[in-house]
Amino acid sequence: MMTSSKANVSEEMGWGSSYRLVASDKWKAKSAAMGKAVTAALVEYSQAKPGMLVLDLASGTGEPAISLAMLVGSQGRVTALDLSADLLDIAKRRAQERGLDNFLTQQADAQALPFDDNSFDLATCRFGVMFFRDPVLALRELHRVLIAGARACFLAWGPLEQPYWQSTMGVVHRCVGGPLLPSDGPDPFRFAQPGSLAAVLRSAGFSEVEEETKTLPWSWPGTPEEVWEQAQAVSVPFRPMLDRVPREMRPQVHEEVLAAIGQYVRGENIEFGASVVLASGSK
Repeated sequence: MMTSSKANVSEEMGWGSSYRLVASDKWKAKSAAMGKAVTAALVEYSQAKPGMLVLDLASGTGEPAISLAMLVGSQGRVTALDLSADLLDIAKRRAQERGLDNFLTQQADAQALPFDDNSFDLATCRFGVMFFRDPVLALRELHRVLIAGARACFLAWGPLEQPYWQSTMGVVHRCVGGPLLPSDGPDPFRFAQPGSLAAVLRSAGFSEVEEETKTLPWSWPGTPEEVWEQAQAVSVPFRPMLDRVPREMRPQVHEEVLAAIGQYVRGENIEFGASVVLASGSK
């Protein structure tokens, strides 16, 4: 399944700059396939019902917002919110391809939501809450725009010590040393510690707070080379570490990462599995 790629390793594979938008568009179908089980878990957890008005924070290229729009139907509406207008454009195109006319996009900061009080029946956020600059402030804002009794449902990464991260960024870290992430930068594992996300929800005013850690399928339908290219391009928090890899060391690191990913190849898929945190609270 794996092929030697020292001769193929490109200087344009994302070591020197971020290709998040390009990668998001290039790999949108396979990324959606990899995240399908995680998206489904959050959608099920949210208990969305027909007719609901839903706000999806940090929606990026549109999940779980698109899946939720299909659930709430023509009487409902989903608003996908993100800081990136470019990523929201991708989300809008994906929704249009599915014929969804109950799907809206809004470019905005989660800490300053451009909505009236008591505007939404449900809120969701998949792999976004970890990156809010001030999560308590953002969740207080979210609390404000929800109607009484509405739930806010979150999905965040569990610990670094899991196959996807260990076989990609973990390998680079072992090779190059130094900090895995900048001390003052975004941290994907901010809420990996059990109870930490629940504590933020309570601090923001939510009640009936719940939290659980689950292991879900996380499978890439393609080659190790593909998943590594995609990981480099979209894993913005790890950019400083990736940039520390000396040029002469890059082919070696590339090979070691592909070998590590190769352990999880099963047929035509790469089956990592994902440890995630699900948490919710009610207004």
